[in-house]
Amino acid sequence: RRTRTFCTWPLTNSYCVFWKKETTMVIATELCAMSEYRIWPGTGKLFVRRDGKPIFLGSSKAQSLTLQRKKPAKLVWTQAWRRLHKKGLSETTLKKRRTRSNKVQRAVVGLSLDDIKKKAAQKPDFRSAQREAALKEVKDRKKANKAKSTGKVTGQSVRAPKVPKNVKRR
Repeated sequence: RRTRTFCTWPLTNSYCVFWKKETTMVIATELCAMSEYRIWPGTGKLFVRRDGKPIFLGSSKAQSLTLQRKKPAKLVWTQAWRRLHKKGLSETTLKKRRTRSNKVQRAVVGLSLDDIKKKAAQKPDFRSAQREAALKEVKDRKKANKAKSTGKVTGQSVRAPKVPKNVKRR
């Protein structure tokens, strides 16, 4: 990165501009096995497990909890818990945008899609007149069936009157 430095000459009111290159120092840091915080040089402890795996621990608190075999995901202050409970993601990721589903008309068992569209396009008074005509037809059919059934004498079977179960018979 280059930055401008301004200076004033002691005897005049004019300015001079020097371009100097700013250097950034790279420091090797480790991550704590428990909290996942950065461990700066000169701090923390290196714990080597029995199987030979080195574990970097940033603080005595992290060391104590690691030796007690506590799970980082259950400790509220660790990065593992924050990641598990979706904390601090608002700046990095935006909310998912949901696409609205479009409604699609489909054919029904009795009617095709064209028939449904035709019925929807009809005027309401025409449809109500059709409905009334259909109801009238059904009523007429029922009357005709009733008249037929009353005209005929059905052979009814002769049954004995019902007797309660708890009454003794002779």
